[in-house]
Amino acid sequence: MSTQPETPGAELGGQLTEQERTDLHRVGHRRQVKSGAPIFIEGTRSDNVIIVLAGRVKVFSTARDGTESVLAIRGPGALLGELSAIDEAPRSASVTALEPVELLTVGANEFTAFLRDRPRLMWLLVRMLTARLRDADRKRIEFGVHDTLGRVARRLVELAERHGEPVPEGIRITVPLTQDELASWVGSSREATAKALRALRDRGCLRTQRRTIVVLNLAELRRRGGHLSV
Repeated sequence: MSTQPETPGAELGGQLTEQERTDLHRVGHRRQVKSGAPIFIEGTRSDNVIIVLAGRVKVFSTARDGTESVLAIRGPGALLGELSAIDEAPRSASVTALEPVELLTVGANEFTAFLRDRPRLMWLLVRMLTARLRDADRKRIEFGVHDTLGRVARRLVELAERHGEPVPEGIRITVPLTQDELASWVGSSREATAKALRALRDRGCLRTQRRTIVVLNLAELRRRGGHLSV
């Protein structure tokens, strides 16, 4: 039996042993979701959690005026809906498929029972939630420290490191984000985000096409984004 490395903050689904994965699949069911389809809706109640098996999803919140704020991009292994399973409160965010995704849906009661019988996974869940809290703190602080160019650079570094694939020129970001989605993620206007992307292109950091970004110089992109630790 093989195990996955226990990296602090790594997604829970990626750290299951083969036996744990088999046991979890036994109490859940797989389903396919088309690109653009909703998975969770903010403010609703649900009695299940989801693990992303394949594809990427967008986690976001919507203001009363309809303005969307992207909170995170999650990929294979990501656990979704765990907070509502723990505190039984309504969903704190919406989740939509960015591309065709395969999901494992597990009832909240079955999931909590699964964790109770496996203290190692309970501890990994705590570490994952702690890492997400730290990441949220960093992003909040960014708004008072970095301008739009700096925030765009930091999000592109994150996408390249988590969702990039090597190509001859550098790293191609494989997440099909629109400029509007990127702008909502960095908390800026579409125009300011487009200007930041243009500046990063002019400085040789990246190449852009429709919904495709290739990072040409990751080190320079990191430098443009600065560094902030919490």
